Order: sequence, then structure tokens, then C-alpha cells
Amino acid sequence: MKYKYLDEINSTNSYCKTNIDVLADKSVVYTSKQSGGRGRFNRVWIDLGSENIFLSIVLKPSESLLPVFSNLTQYTALKLAEVFSDWGVSPNIKWPNDILISGKKISGILAETVLKENKLKGIIIGVGLNLNANEKDFVQVDKLVTALNIELAHKIDKEKFLKQFIEKFFEGYENFLNEGFISIKNEYEKYIDFIGKDITINNLNEKVSGIVEKITNDGAIVINGEKFFTGDII
Repeated sequence: MKYKYLDEINSTNSYCKTNIDVLADKSVVYTSKQSGGRGRFNRVWIDLGSENIFLSIVLKPSESLLPVFSNLTQYTALKLAEVFSDWGVSPNIKWPNDILISGKKISGILAETVLKENKLKGIIIGVGLNLNANEKDFVQVDKLVTALNIELAHKIDKEKFLKQFIEKFFEGYENFLNEGFISIKNEYEKYIDFIGKDITINNLNEKVSGIVEKITNDGAIVINGEKFFTGDII
């Protein structure tokens, strides 16, 4: 892996998209100050201070879009959940890829693809990590959030956490590309708690409610007999 640290940036994902041609495969671009962070569905990711991390992983696995690439955010969520577990907390994955601790969001993931002339130039996996924050700063955020230092009652070495996550991400990355979501399904399911529960998801501005029957081998959830690959649990 190649690491590139930026003192301050609007968005690591935007930087990587602009510089996709010169960034090598498996580059990791990260910063401690990000002014224009984004989440899924164009939500804003609030910067809670310089002791947190915003990063993007640049992946160039092929020049063609393959079905397995749509599950990369779920793979990333699993690897993050495993690292948080290693630090002594009990994370849950809010399908498909948010990380929660005690129902409070601690990390978000945004994947973007760059296509030129019908060729895949790269996939960018953006991750925001709340590692060190003050609870008074949470008033900036319109949902329940937390940070790892609050959960553990001590300051977090953000560089150590970053290296652990990146190492864990790439340990199983090639196997995941070859085998797909089914290769991580059992581990992924250990971090979810909504199978058999009545939930509502926002799917393309349409709300769907029902009992979650299962997660399929390709990462979709089944509600009322219907498969959903995208959506937001509300």
C-alpha cells in the first residue's frame, strides 16, 4: 500500500477522483481535516476535529465493472467492525455499511466509481472515523453519534487504528474479489441484529416496511419476499 497524508482537503474522495490517473492501485489517501465530507445519498459528514480520520482507498482491480464491486462497502464495513471489536467495543453493522455502537453512528462509508470511455479507472472507498471527539461537538450532527474515545474513556491513537484497519482490509481483499459476498456472509451476519425484525427502509425515495427474512448470498436483504440491494434503514 502507498499512504498519502494531506494536511487539509475538501474531500479525500473528491481528491482521489480528480487524481485517479496518477494514484496507484491500493493507495490510501487520508487527512485529519476535511471540510466537504460526504456520505451516502449526498449527506454531509461532519468534521469533529483533527484527532479523527477521513480516508479514501483507491482500488483498481480491473477495467470492467464486476458484480462483486457493489459489495465492497459491505466488505469494508465488516473489516471496520472487526477492528472496532479488537479495540474492545461491540459494534453493529447497520445494513448495508454504517457502523454503530450502542445504536450510535461511529463510522460511515461511501464508495464511488470513476469511469472514462466505458472503462473503469478506479473504485474509491471513502471512510469517516470518529476516533476522538467531545460530546459537546455532537450538537452539530442531526443523528445519534459517538466516538471511540468516549466509548473507551481514553484517547485513541489514530495512526495505530488507521494502520490496523488498512492491514485488515487488504488481508482478505483478493479472496473477496474472487469469491464474492458469500465468502464474508457468515462473519458479516455476526455484526447485524435485524434478521427477523420489522424494519422500514428508504429505497429510492420509496418506504418499504416488513420483516427482514434473510441476507442473500449476494448481500441483498429480503423483506416480504422481495430483494433489496440498496436502501437506508430508518
